[in-house]
Parts: sequence; C-alpha cells; structure tokens
Amino acid sequence: MADQSLQLRLTQKLALAPQLQQAIRLLQLNRIELREYIQEAIESNPLLERGEGEGDGDSAQSESEASAAESEDYGETAEPGLEEWDDGFSIDEPWMTGSSGGDAFSGDSQIADDTTGSLREHLLWQINLSHFSDKDAAIATAIVFGLDEEGFLEDSIEDIRSSLAPEILTEEDEVLAVLHRVQRMEPVGVASRGPGECIRVQLAAMPGDTPGRELGTRIARDYLDLVADHDLDGLRKATGASEERLVQALQLIQSLDPRPGTRFDNRQDEYLVPDVYVTRVDDEWRVTLNPENDPGLRLNRYYIDLLRKSGGKDADYLKGRLQEARWLMSSLEMRNRTLMNVAQTIVEMQQDFLDVGEIAMRPLVLREVAEEVGVHESTVSRATTRKYMLTPRGIYELKYFFSSHVQTVNGGAISATAVKARLQMLLEHEPQDRPLSDQDLSVLLREAGVRVARRTVAKYRESLGIGSSTERRREYRRQAALKRQAEAEARLDYR
Repeated sequence: MADQSLQLRLTQKLALAPQLQQAIRLLQLNRIELREYIQEAIESNPLLERGEGEGDGDSAQSESEASAAESEDYGETAEPGLEEWDDGFSIDEPWMTGSSGGDAFSGDSQIADDTTGSLREHLLWQINLSHFSDKDAAIATAIVFGLDEEGFLEDSIEDIRSSLAPEILTEEDEVLAVLHRVQRMEPVGVASRGPGECIRVQLAAMPGDTPGRELGTRIARDYLDLVADHDLDGLRKATGASEERLVQALQLIQSLDPRPGTRFDNRQDEYLVPDVYVTRVDDEWRVTLNPENDPGLRLNRYYIDLLRKSGGKDADYLKGRLQEARWLMSSLEMRNRTLMNVAQTIVEMQQDFLDVGEIAMRPLVLREVAEEVGVHESTVSRATTRKYMLTPRGIYELKYFFSSHVQTVNGGAISATAVKARLQMLLEHEPQDRPLSDQDLSVLLREAGVRVARRTVAKYRESLGIGSSTERRREYRRQAALKRQAEAEARLDYR
C-alpha cells in the first residue's frame, strides 16, 4: 500500500472582486456607453437616482444614513483600489482566472478594447508602443500590412522577408518569432494563418488550468473539420475523450473568435464630445473634466428609510442593492480621478505640442505616463482609448499623444508624429515639376537631423494619405491641364 503523506502547498491566484470588474469596465467605456450603462443601473437599482440640483452635502448625508441603516453583518468591506490590482497585469492577457478556477470574464466582457479604428491602425499603435527592437518593429509592421480584412496573414514568411530586403535581412525563425508576438497582441489570434491556428493561439493565451484547454487545443489542431460538421460521435472516436470532457472543450472553442479582424469593420459613427478640456490660463495649461462625466448619482432616501424599518428578505434585497449602488458611485469616482490624472500628465509631458504644434510632439509611451500616475500600463491604455481631449489646436483622442520615437543624427530621439509633420511640410512645398521620391525625402530629413529609412518614409507618407511621387506627378499634371483649360475658357469669354 502506498504511503500517504500530508503536504502544504502555497499558491497564488488572481481573483477579481466584483467592484474591480466594474471599475475596469467603466474605465474602458466611452461617454455614450457610460451614459447607457448608468441609465441601466438606475432602472434596475431602486437605491440609485439622479440628483436634481442638490449639493454634495445631500449626497454625503444619504451615504451616512445608508451606513446607519445597515446592520453590522453588512458592514462595508474595503476593496483593493484599481491601482493596487493592476500591478503586474498585461493588456496582452485578456483572459483572467478567479480563485475558484472559473473564468472571471465571459467572451463579451473581456477587458481589452476591440472597437478602436481599423485593425491596421490598432495593431500599428500597439507595435509603436511595444518594446520591439528596430528590426523586429519593421518585421511586425510588414506582418500587419500582410493581413486581410478578417485579420489572417495572407503573405507567406518568404514574402515578408522579401518585402524587407535589401534594407533589412532576416531569417525565417526571426520572422516567426515576431509573428508569435503579434499574434498575442489585441485582438489575440490576429495574424494567424487560418481559423485553427487562431483558436490555438487564443487557447494558448488562457491560463494553463482552464477547463477544456488541452483537449480544445488538440481538437483545433487536428479535428476542426469534425467540429464544423457537428460530428460529435466522430470527435469522441478520434479523441477518445468522454462526452463530458468533449462538450467542455467544444464550449470553450465556441466561446472564442476565429476571425478577430472582423470586429473592426462596420464601426458606428458617433459625435466626438470631449471628455477633457485643456485651456490656457495665466501662461499655464489647465485641465478640467467635462462636467457631464459626473452623472450626479445619489442614494434614494425613501428606500434608505425603508431599509431601516424593514427586515427579513426585504432587508437582504435592499442591502444588496445598496452595496451595488455604493460600488457604482465609487467606481465612477475612481474612473474620473484616473482619467483626470492621466490627462494632466499627458498635458504636462506634451506642452511643446500645445505651444507649437505637431512638429514639437515628443516621444511618449504608456509606461512613462503609468509611472508618473502610479498605475499600470493597462490602466493608462483603457483610460486613453476612445476618450477625447479638446485643446486650442483641436480635439484629439488621448492616445494620439502617444508616439514611438525615431533616432536623430546626433543620437537623440524625436516622435514619429513630429517626423510626419516635417514630412508633410516637405511635400507641401515640393517642386511640382519634380516631385520628391521617398529616397529624396529620406535624404532631406537626414539633413534636418532625423534618421529615417526610405521604407519608413513610405510608411509615414501612406499613413498621411499621400500618394507616391509618380501619383503626385500625374495629379500635378492633371491640375495644370485643368488650370490651362480654365484660363483658355476665360479668354474666350472675355473676347
């Protein structure tokens, strides 16, 4: 008989408290979604109502009365703040597991944002703010430009290598290593070479103890055709798994997105209403939140009085709704505080942009703002996505102020946004009889102290929506012909 022994094992698992889940959710919502979320909360929770001009004293008084109405068994438990929870969290890991081993988030409540701009813009933004070497960043960019509308990689590894040569010479394993990093970006599974690989990448990103993960990976690799045919018997025979394990793995696979790029299509147009205002006051830039960010929620005094008088199940129900109301009001306060701190830090770091313009934009990454504010990079990412800042120079999305750096000739750094502004100025003043080629632009930028390769110039030019030198020459000739025709018609009319 085998010896029995008692072992003590200490493990750490991340458990997301309901209040933290709510705080994360609120931080990533834009103004329209936040308004809808709050309205639904008011309609479903009788303890919540909007204030009608009362001051802060009334809100504090309602909170005090609510505390007095609760029994000792329902004392408020302090929850860890968003700043504390975010330490060590990465935006490249959208699946989190609670202490019980179950999913803390369902498929439609993943924390990563999935509706920002086009897929290409979304990925390029992540590449610019990631810790890629110059060579790996070029490979990652080539991969992104080889994606189709569904987010699959159309170009072969050899095509990617060829597109980078002769300026950048790469080996196949180097491209594959960067490809694996791109596939773990948001949305997870992008740049896969088919639905099966996409599902396997998403499964690999899940915690190792996720129920059904191992069997799901095997099915996605070898038997995806049987899944498409709904052949449960065939899957049972091929895998040798029990029906319970098979159903568990299939449910996990069905919760994934085999075509992650499609979510970036068909974005609904919306009015851009700023979340933050930036104004010049006494030679200083002042940051204020849009007053509409504060919905003016308060606790309903009628139900607080009712809670004090009631007992049994009615009291239990009201105490539960009271806790939910407190969590929501606390989460909204945390959201506004985080948004304000992040915006204030961005303004302090980008004062030259506000004073001069895009040509003075400094390189800035999420980590710098996160360290200054005292939160994790993922918090800054959510606080700047689909949040807008109104400045004297126009309205900008907060993440616009983040930009990768480009090396200067003297060893310094300049932001990619500033380089694009310089490039725009050169193209606006180029000779129309001899438009500047990408190589010409690269040389001119180098003479101005900016070290930019020809391929990078082409990428920036395309991002500005400007055609090649051949296309611009054709357009200049067409405009000149139209101008001569108009002058000729004017002379005929004069006669």
